[in-house]
Amino acid sequence: MNKKALHTLEYDKIIEKLAAFAVSPMAKERARELQPATVMSDIALWQQETTEATDMILRKGTPSFGGFREIRPQLKRASMAGVLSISELMEIGEFLYVCRKMKNYGKHENKAEAYERMDEYFELLAPIPSLENEINRCILSETEISDDASAELRNIRKEIKISNEKVRDHLNGVISSSAYRNMLQDFVITIRNDRYCVPVKSEYRNTFPGMIHDQSNTGSTLFMEPLSVIQLNNKIKELQAKEKDEIRKILVELSRLVTENTMVLEANLELLTQMDFIFAKAGLSVSMGGTRPLFNTKGYIHIEKARHPLLDAKAVVPINIYLGKEFTTLLITGPNTGGKTVALKTLGLFTLMGQAGLHIPAFDHSQLAIFDNVFADIGDEQSIEQSLSTFSSHMTNIVKIMDEVTDDSLVLFDELGAGTDPTEGAALALAIIQELKVRKIRTAVTTHYSELKVYALSTKGVENACCEFDVETLRPTYRLLIGIPGKSNAFAISKRLGLQEYIINSAKEFISQDEARFEDVITDLEISKKSVAYEQERAEQYRIEAENLKIEVERQKEKTSEQKEKILQKAREEAKLIYAQAKEEADSIIKEMNRQAKEKGNQQKLLENRSKLKEKLSSVQEDFLKSKKIKPSHKVPENLQTGNRVYVISFDQNGVVLSPPDKNKEVMVQMGSMKAKIPLAELMLDDSAPKENKQKQSAPRAKVSKSQFISAEIDCRGQLVDEALANIDKYIDDAYLSGLKQIVIIHGKGTGALRTAVQSYLKTNSHVKSQRPGVYGEGEAGVTVVELK
Repeated sequence: MNKKALHTLEYDKIIEKLAAFAVSPMAKERARELQPATVMSDIALWQQETTEATDMILRKGTPSFGGFREIRPQLKRASMAGVLSISELMEIGEFLYVCRKMKNYGKHENKAEAYERMDEYFELLAPIPSLENEINRCILSETEISDDASAELRNIRKEIKISNEKVRDHLNGVISSSAYRNMLQDFVITIRNDRYCVPVKSEYRNTFPGMIHDQSNTGSTLFMEPLSVIQLNNKIKELQAKEKDEIRKILVELSRLVTENTMVLEANLELLTQMDFIFAKAGLSVSMGGTRPLFNTKGYIHIEKARHPLLDAKAVVPINIYLGKEFTTLLITGPNTGGKTVALKTLGLFTLMGQAGLHIPAFDHSQLAIFDNVFADIGDEQSIEQSLSTFSSHMTNIVKIMDEVTDDSLVLFDELGAGTDPTEGAALALAIIQELKVRKIRTAVTTHYSELKVYALSTKGVENACCEFDVETLRPTYRLLIGIPGKSNAFAISKRLGLQEYIINSAKEFISQDEARFEDVITDLEISKKSVAYEQERAEQYRIEAENLKIEVERQKEKTSEQKEKILQKAREEAKLIYAQAKEEADSIIKEMNRQAKEKGNQQKLLENRSKLKEKLSSVQEDFLKSKKIKPSHKVPENLQTGNRVYVISFDQNGVVLSPPDKNKEVMVQMGSMKAKIPLAELMLDDSAPKENKQKQSAPRAKVSKSQFISAEIDCRGQLVDEALANIDKYIDDAYLSGLKQIVIIHGKGTGALRTAVQSYLKTNSHVKSQRPGVYGEGEAGVTVVELK
């Protein structure tokens, strides 16, 4: 691509915005090297990656690349049998942590989420949990190796601790002894040259049994090591030397593990760099409300609601630009500061962004063409150093463009032919435009020359456009109107600003009648265009309202259908409840009747209970009929015979006919153990064969405690404060529900910012009973131990 055009169209500023969204220095470098492609397959691939990453951000949020650093120097040193330092190994551990986080980010919650290109990257990403866990197990901070790194290191540090305690005990005996009380300057234990000492007055240097290691600035105090602890101090020195050797062995072993996994680490580094770069493009798209453009190789450009990405999104006026289908040359006219140059830059910049795989801030499904080069001559090109005027500088650039342009290029000219005699300038502009038009090169030009407006009106393949201007307010509207030549509005603006009327009238006399009529035609066209645009907007508004009404009607229809079903369901439930109550009461009466039948002299009571049961059944039947609000449409059965199987609508039960319909059109039906007279209209024929109700005994599901899957600790090292607090909040909720009483939050030491934020947050969490820093063996200040309620 033409480098001058990239700078003129401010493509470099877009690239800087893109680099700001990348996290790693490698991805930032890759963003700054991004150039527009000219091959359809490459452009389509890049656009697909940006689109998929944008969709993932909108679905899952922005992925975290925190802790992703350059590790190639460490890998190179390890491959050359070098021993990596603690900080270098920590950086590799943090890199592996990012790999694991990104692998988890790429997992789909459901099968509907599928991303053809991004899934390939996530699939190829290979975390190395064994190496990550080993580094985390052995290294606590950039300066500290864990006691658990090896059994030998644990034993050495244990001996050092015991020896230190013995030295302190001996020294406490010295400073508390009455024999040395007068010799000591102060009753404290201090360390000089890594050896334990006590402060002795200088006059007792020959009396106090010990070795001098240092003295105060005044010379009045000597720091002496008592003879009784020299051997113990020597032993501590030896143990410290052993500790260093053991730490070196641990670092050598960790470096060896890194060397074994160098190829995988390098592949992961390349994958993460590319993914960081792709998600930076997606982040840029989300920030400017971008969409994926459609590309063609026919030279068609149709951009709707285009917003220049470097202007304030709230203030910029969207414009529609199309070129290449019905005409190959677009001439934009209008007053200064009306938006002509912005429209020109928007057209060129969108082409460059689209071919670089970036989304454009425009309406969805906008179309762009693929050009092998973009040329632009925009702005004030005056050069004092080269003694070139504005016209000469512009013409030098135009000559170069005309030499290099091809049939598949896009050419943009701002104020073509300006800066010289208007007649000659207009003639040159016409000749240049004619040459480009003959070759069918896509061209957009801004101008003030009336000759070019006439040329566009009378020449096929050339179209006029203008930037709308409101004469009443003397302000441009920045709307681009294609199909109408623009007016300079010089007379209207001058009058509005207060220029005398007679001067304006005198100026009008210098304009020929043909020119005046032409300006009147332009005015009429502009008024007509505004009217058509207004009517189109109203028609579109009515169409949207009609669609919204249609959607609302459909929604109400669905709502009515749902309510109908709910009413039916409620009626069935009420019927079942009435039936259950009646059955329970009937069973109770039948039991009582059976009991009384066995006893003598209870015939009268038996008859009373039978009558009571019959009345109850009749009452239940009436309640069923009353509770039934909606009757499903069905065919009333004809010629019912004894033994026919029927469905009783009001009872929602199947039954068998015991007798044909009587004169009241009622049928005696047996439903389980209950008999009842049912109106014929409440029956439906049941053609299905009786089915045995088999109780399916399903094995009880074992309810696995969630606490089996919840770890008792969470590692937040390498995370930003907001990200860490969000993860901790969710983890505490899960731990609380799982019944864990104590958890450990690993935040590392570092600057202490993350530790302070975590501990402040824990004070506000309702599930936290208490908190404390870790003690020796737990991670000390690098962890916080939390007790849950």
